[in-house]
Amino acid sequence: MNELTRNCAGMPRRDFLQLGIGATFGLGLVDILRLRAKASETLAGTANRKLVNCILIWMDGGPSHYETFDPKPDAPKEIRGELDPIKTSVPGIHFCETVPKLAGVADKLAIVRSICHRDPNHGGGNHYMMTGAPTPVPVNCGAFVTFHPSFGSVVSFEREVGNGVPAYMSLPRMSRSGGPNFLGAQHAPFVIDGNPDQKKFRVRDVVLPDSISEGRAATRQELRRSLDRMLRLNEAVAADPVVSFDKYYGQGIDLVTSPEAQAAFDIHRESESVREQYGRNDFGQRLLLCRRLVEVGVSFVTCYYGGWDHHTNIFKSLKEKHLPKFDQGIAALITDLDQRGLLDSTLVIALGEFGRTPKINKDVGRDHWPHAMSVLMSGAGIPGGQVIGATDSKGYYASENIYSPEDFACSLYKKMGIDPHQVLHKNTGRPVQLVNGGKPIKELFA
Repeated sequence: MNELTRNCAGMPRRDFLQLGIGATFGLGLVDILRLRAKASETLAGTANRKLVNCILIWMDGGPSHYETFDPKPDAPKEIRGELDPIKTSVPGIHFCETVPKLAGVADKLAIVRSICHRDPNHGGGNHYMMTGAPTPVPVNCGAFVTFHPSFGSVVSFEREVGNGVPAYMSLPRMSRSGGPNFLGAQHAPFVIDGNPDQKKFRVRDVVLPDSISEGRAATRQELRRSLDRMLRLNEAVAADPVVSFDKYYGQGIDLVTSPEAQAAFDIHRESESVREQYGRNDFGQRLLLCRRLVEVGVSFVTCYYGGWDHHTNIFKSLKEKHLPKFDQGIAALITDLDQRGLLDSTLVIALGEFGRTPKINKDVGRDHWPHAMSVLMSGAGIPGGQVIGATDSKGYYASENIYSPEDFACSLYKKMGIDPHQVLHKNTGRPVQLVNGGKPIKELFA
């Protein structure tokens, strides 16, 4: 079993792969263009009203709050675990020893320690934290389930394509509750598969193959013939754009010849020093690609990082495998965005579906625990250098300034200029409130 791509619900990363079928899956580029064209009347009045974009790092499986941002050094050994707290750049704030680089940029972070809910299942917790709505039925399976539109799909619904690229993108896969539900398949994410750390990494449907010279003054017909002859960069999917050619394929050609798209997706243009800063690994390079995407106006990017369901050997796994990548990559992302003047216009969030149990189990792991979790937030005008809320002395329950997933959803939408309490309508005409209740987390707003 690959720890990075499965959790205890048993969902392998290759299940439901991949990109272009209906509202459940991420779509191919031309599929999105075609569906958007069909919805042109709805989208015609929509504008990019706000400048804030979002990078959401989804820590699938449920990361431990103890071993990241809420250590409990005074708790009994069977609760506090084997790792020690460290000081951060902000006096009085301590993180776990596993995240020293993030401790160094704590002045740019807000850690919310008091978001909680009651769903201990992967499916239900994922849905709640990715949509702001609880599931109407218990969900504890590996299937893609979205009873309510995801954050990224709502942002796509609210905003036009920017610089020819879709408003909602996800890499290297879509979270199981990352779909659009009744908003329609045109608001599913464009999924970027593959490992950007590999030398031959290319983005399907967007980056021109090496056989086509970027400098060649090809006509649209010549370009199409070249694309028809090329080998697919990924395995075949339904509605493959090289199979059927129509007016929307012409839009696809416009994109693959767009300087903005080429610049955004060609990670090889980055200097070696910047790539090293993020970490020469799959996760670090995906975060770098996320930065490149928001830089050209992609509104919402989800970076999926699985493998946080540590029922066994939690201390060794986190310290040696998961958190070094996480720590280096996100610290680099926040520093890079800040140095480029992009942090004020980019909301960075890192979270999973829940936290982990206080007591260490017989397999030296922690189990599911939705009553306490830590959420990292930065950018978009969020005052840095603060911890919001608290858990009790042993980390069992959120105990101060307690917030719900609905409050978290309201905060995200407000930062992005979207009314969280607006009423949407299903294709049957039935009204649905975007967020049912909730209020923005006041500490996130200056």
